[in-house]
Amino acid sequence: MTGDKLIEKLDGLEARFQEIGLLITDPAVIADMKRYVRLNREYHELEPVLKARDEYLRTVRNLAEARELFSAESDPDMRQMAREEIDADTELLHQLEESIQMMLVPADPQDEKDVVMEIRGGTGGDEAALFAGDLFRMYSKYCEAKGWKLAVSSCSEGASGGYKEIIFTVSGDKVYGTLKYESGVHRVQRVPVTETQGRIHTSAATVAVLPEADAFEVQINEGEIKWDTFRSSGAGGQNVNKVESGVRLRYNWKNPNTGAVEEILIECTETRDQPKNKERALSRLRTMIYDREHQKYIDDISAKRKTMVSTGDRSAKIRTYNFPQGRITDHRINYTIYNLPAFMDGDIQDCIDHLSVAENAERLKESEL
Repeated sequence: MTGDKLIEKLDGLEARFQEIGLLITDPAVIADMKRYVRLNREYHELEPVLKARDEYLRTVRNLAEARELFSAESDPDMRQMAREEIDADTELLHQLEESIQMMLVPADPQDEKDVVMEIRGGTGGDEAALFAGDLFRMYSKYCEAKGWKLAVSSCSEGASGGYKEIIFTVSGDKVYGTLKYESGVHRVQRVPVTETQGRIHTSAATVAVLPEADAFEVQINEGEIKWDTFRSSGAGGQNVNKVESGVRLRYNWKNPNTGAVEEILIECTETRDQPKNKERALSRLRTMIYDREHQKYIDDISAKRKTMVSTGDRSAKIRTYNFPQGRITDHRINYTIYNLPAFMDGDIQDCIDHLSVAENAERLKESEL
């Protein structure tokens, strides 16, 4: 994008910013919560772009003045000073152009959302459940380091430890935008604790990262929900065994894309308070429906971006954890490192950063096309 085209684009965004500023003070817009939230989000997304615009225009003016001074001056010292200013402004202008072009790549509107994560042991029996437990520990450590809040909604433990399935929520700053790259099949190669002859086995666990839906984004007829309560199991004292704090909901949902009706079953034993568990089960129901209703949108993106790293087939193998070699390989971007112990301890940010850079480069290329 040339300088003139970039300024033209930024001027258009300035007009849109002013327009949104007026709209979000309109009582009619405020009354339409869905529209108000969308406009408010757009307003805050445009703010840093327009700050960069101001700096860009200021640098353009400074560069023009420095060039004019260089042409007009005969004094060697003044010409040298002007030349240094020209070089500095030219470099800054290049950096600002790259930064602004990246800002202009349309952001995923779901990046700001909290998430519901599901980890399930796949092929490999008890070893797959143990690996699912290792992945949960890895994400727990990572969330702790980020200052995010993690809460387990439900889990089914494996016979030898770990989890057949564990579902949990993560809340914080831009959680989905960070963790969305983790969706897919994670494969592990190691000697299981149950292996007597030292043979390396390959097992797998699946990870799903779902953006948590807001209440106004999904229409649910709560009168059609069937509720059951039950006693939670596991550690927690007498209350766990005597009070029916666990909740189970069943809801028949019609897929608007296919017309098919399916029953959604959700259990929640996250707290010892039944009303809180009901609310969290409802939140998961909204998220699951939101995810299903947006699957067509996700499929469309995947069809356009064949190498997209964050969406598409959730059954695709995305990463291998090779314990004998101490190696982690992310197959989407050919990323390989040899610090597996630290990685399993939650040090996964570098891999996520590489995935984010790869996705942004793709999106920038697509926007230029």
